[in-house]
Amino acid sequence: MTDRIFTRNTAAVLLLSISAAFFVCVSCGPGTAQIRRLQQLEEGVSNPTTIEELEEAVSKYQARVDDIITAEARVGSWYKILGTRYFDKKMYGKALENFQAAIEYYPVNQNLFCYVGMCAGYMSKAALDYSASGTNSMRENYLNLAESAYLRAIELEPRYVRALYGLSIIYVFEKNEPEKAIPYLELVNEIEKRNFSALIVLARAYYSVGESDKAVEIYDRIISEAKDEETLEAAKANKAIVLQEAYNGAG
Repeated sequence: MTDRIFTRNTAAVLLLSISAAFFVCVSCGPGTAQIRRLQQLEEGVSNPTTIEELEEAVSKYQARVDDIITAEARVGSWYKILGTRYFDKKMYGKALENFQAAIEYYPVNQNLFCYVGMCAGYMSKAALDYSASGTNSMRENYLNLAESAYLRAIELEPRYVRALYGLSIIYVFEKNEPEKAIPYLELVNEIEKRNFSALIVLARAYYSVGESDKAVEIYDRIISEAKDEETLEAAKANKAIVLQEAYNGAG
């Protein structure tokens, strides 16, 4: 008889132990029930039933959500500020890291993508073939990143001159794909008639694809309209080179 009582008591203790262990395991996991309990403890909202209780619950949870969103927005803004500070200091690698982090908070901000494009373009200049392997995959990766970032910025804002110009620089001077730059530069010229920096790059693009007449025409326009001495001299010098090569080719 004593043995049977001991057996029943032992079984009961074991059952309670198993139940307690199961409860601990469930409560430790990130389940919905646990989250709900934490919310109830934090906000003081249990199981609302009346209209008044429901309205109070909505108000409390909404305030908490607003607090979280505000905090997240501040973090995203801090990443943007850090990125611009690093960029101004010409610390383009660190700037790139912070702009990338900011994009996680603001994934449809064209300015951030433009900054990524600029940083990646600068970093491609610093990505040398330090191992002397004869290849420079890091430089190509940075250039591809710059291209994709500018394209995303333009996708978000099709008339974003800064991104249009930056992408054109990559195509003309880095990737040797001037034909891709021409439509973007033409759009810049449509938006800003006196953007002489973009016009000089456009003339270079036309010259690179064999359309010297269009290049000369653009240089003549710059010479007649530009006031800046450096811009004038650059246009005159480039025009002379194009004409000389055209003359030599004809001869």
